[in-house]
Amino acid sequence: MSVDRTDVGVVGVGSMGQHHARVYDELPEANLVGVADANEEVAADVASTYETDARAVEDLLSSVDAVSIAVPTSHHESIVRRAIEQDVDVLVEKPIVADLDVGRSLLDQARERDLVLQVGHIERFNPAVQTLLDVVQDLDLIAVDARRLGPPLDRDLGDTVVYDLMIHDIDVLLKIVDAEVQSVEATGTQEGQHITANVDFENDVVANLTASRVTQQKVRDLSITAESCRVNVDYLDQSVEVHRHSLPEYVDADGDLRYRHESVIERPMVESREPLKAELEAFVDAVAERATPPVTGEDGLRALEIAQEIDRRSAATEHREMQPR
Repeated sequence: MSVDRTDVGVVGVGSMGQHHARVYDELPEANLVGVADANEEVAADVASTYETDARAVEDLLSSVDAVSIAVPTSHHESIVRRAIEQDVDVLVEKPIVADLDVGRSLLDQARERDLVLQVGHIERFNPAVQTLLDVVQDLDLIAVDARRLGPPLDRDLGDTVVYDLMIHDIDVLLKIVDAEVQSVEATGTQEGQHITANVDFENDVVANLTASRVTQQKVRDLSITAESCRVNVDYLDQSVEVHRHSLPEYVDADGDLRYRHESVIERPMVESREPLKAELEAFVDAVAERATPPVTGEDGLRALEIAQEIDRRSAATEHREMQPR
């Protein structure tokens, strides 16, 4: 029995886009028709690796059902709009665009044409986050703490640390907390390369987010404080630990009265899987079934709105710190 395959392409095959090409090449549901990149040599190399064609953007869009767009954020609008005008379903890397009004316009255009528009918030597909979403359903949340830290990069990504790193945790946070954001505060240092933000929700849940490109250790973790437990997630290890309440006791040890408080730790099963493969498989499924994708354009805009507020407030605090006294 043959399986209908979705013709797909990738626009932008740099450090992230080439992995989109690799995964599409591996997915039985997808047929990688071609790739496009402003750097024709890079496009040709990636196309050769996966035995597909290097094409101009317009040629690629006229040949596919769906496309991944992994170009710098400043080019998202033009390429997403061109794809929509060609009736091509889109997965666009985060952040969805640089401007909220532009994003709303693209969403309206995609909705009018009944197209799938998914945003590449890849941590949603981290198996540890998938497990976390199951765990938190029954919890009364109090606070969320997330850290996304790492050393300086040897290349310019074009986006600030908020749009490059923190936006991942913003998206996960908004998925976890079922309430509207009430207030946002943020501070920055090291020319915006280390930023801490506080987000308060209308249901009284508070969140603290830190993103850094000047930390000499790679850290990707998230912790949830709830009334009945504390949940720790390690994105890198793809692990989840649930620390439950335990009763303290005093014990007699050779005539000495000693205090003991043992932790009860649960480790839910986490399926080991590459997040990008899960993300692109979900996108191809949404395209084939004409279904709502797991991370919608609306999700992308909501994360962008909070990211912009954090970026604005952190830049303002750093500017004040630099003023002479």
